[in-house]
Amino acid sequence: GDTLRELREKLLARRVRPLYGSVDPEIHRPVRPMRTPAGDRRIDLSYLGTYAADRQAALEKLFLDPAQRSPDRTFLIGGSLYPPQFPWKPNIYFVPHVPPADHNAFYCSSGLTLNVTRQPMADSGYCPSGRIFEAAACGVPVLSDWWEGLDEFFEPGREILVARSPEDTMEALNSGSDRLREIGLAARERALDCHTATIRAGELIAALEEAASERGAESVAGGEAH
Repeated sequence: GDTLRELREKLLARRVRPLYGSVDPEIHRPVRPMRTPAGDRRIDLSYLGTYAADRQAALEKLFLDPAQRSPDRTFLIGGSLYPPQFPWKPNIYFVPHVPPADHNAFYCSSGLTLNVTRQPMADSGYCPSGRIFEAAACGVPVLSDWWEGLDEFFEPGREILVARSPEDTMEALNSGSDRLREIGLAARERALDCHTATIRAGELIAALEEAASERGAESVAGGEAH
């Protein structure tokens, strides 16, 4: 993405490799749903994230607008720093703080969870939020805004759903529990196959060994030239 290009072109970095977020399967896994302010009502769509002004427009489009269109459905937001003027709807419930240890239970309390990327990350592309990996490892289907590179991490339509408009969110909500369950299971399989902390550690070691090997070869070549 643009970040790697800028590191090469603006900072003249000789070797550039990405190291993305990851999950620990021992921590991020399916668990019992958390008890929410909605009581016994099933949560149709959840969103976990601290309030951020640069996410608000996308959140309104992909979450708040669909909530207003679907008064018979139940929505849940978890996170801090939401201002008093936030445009709550009667069918949106709120958990003001979800500690990391409770992320699994939060995700598992809903049939679908939304990811909204902060604008600078979306503009750069190839910047997956760690929460996509968390939710996927829990087997919970993810509905995400689109950014360049998303399809490098999860396959749209099979392992993740993409929303660019309120209508896309509505379509995802109407997918049916069986299809959403299939997407969640496929996402979990992809997360465990490709996005664990162990895999990322291996990628880091490989990058360091490659750099060391190239540096050694350059030293030898330099010595021979001298």
